[in-house]
Amino acid sequence: MKQFVLIIAGLYGALAVILGAFGAHAFKSILSPEKLVSFETGVKYQIYHAIVLLILGFALSFSTSIEKWAAICLMVGVLLFSFSIYLLSFAEYWNVNLKSFGPVTPIGGAFLITGWILLIIFFIKMKIS
Repeated sequence: MKQFVLIIAGLYGALAVILGAFGAHAFKSILSPEKLVSFETGVKYQIYHAIVLLILGFALSFSTSIEKWAAICLMVGVLLFSFSIYLLSFAEYWNVNLKSFGPVTPIGGAFLITGWILLIIFFIKMKIS
């Protein structure tokens, strides 16, 4: 689990940098300012959580289910939250109706919140020596 979390953290981090660069340069000419702001929100949340997953990957042993589920919720949350924002940002440019895809974003947000709450619970239960 530790290695998997670290690999996902690296993947999310690299993709966030790549997408952020495209958003700052190439996508400015094809996305409206409103869609670009949404896209950048997805990138920010992705990079923040990539860093958190990297820290968790090094700091946690993943010996308890709460540690595992916290990481899983964060990884799934980023996938649903950020990537749905990316798709929705391009829907107009691609001339496709992805409005039915809109509820995926708050579901991803709920996974992110759940991951953070599980971490809080883990930290409360953790014995610090």
